[in-house]
Amino acid sequence: MRRSDRIVEEYLVISARLGDRRALGRLVAHRGPRLLAHATRLMGDREEARDAVQEAWLDIVRGLPRLTDPRAFPAWATRIVTRRCARAIRVKVRTRALARDFGATAERTSAPEEGRAVDAATIRGAIAALPADQGATIALFYLEEMSVAEVSVALDIPVGTVKTRLMHAREKLKFALKGNADDQA
Repeated sequence: MRRSDRIVEEYLVISARLGDRRALGRLVAHRGPRLLAHATRLMGDREEARDAVQEAWLDIVRGLPRLTDPRAFPAWATRIVTRRCARAIRVKVRTRALARDFGATAERTSAPEEGRAVDAATIRGAIAALPADQGATIALFYLEEMSVAEVSVALDIPVGTVKTRLMHAREKLKFALKGNADDQA
């Protein structure tokens, strides 16, 4: 995320903490799509992800007054969504057998442009094929531009685990993308 976007988000967080409902609405509009994308990667179902994110926003709004550092908001909110998704998955497992693959499903553009967009779709597809934990880690690190420490907070895992997941995911992506390049040649 660009630095100016982070500053705007920090301002919205501070304003929302002070009770500004318009700022809260703008914060939801600003951060909401990223949280939904994260939840979708974790749950593999966009509708279930919407439900989890909606419930997470209730937790976020309730917890906002206790957030001491507005710069920590992206990782903090993502961690709340991660926990909501984990809770929803646990419920799903208890009530019925979990689908074989609840891994992330990347949205693809309906009519990709030539060149770069096709490459982006290929990369999104390769990320979607990763195990859910690695896909979420890679997406937060590269697509959401979070630091290793922020990913650690967001996923509620140790920094070392983030680094290990990144390493394994990069290897799998390298193999998957190299295979695609060989197929096209």
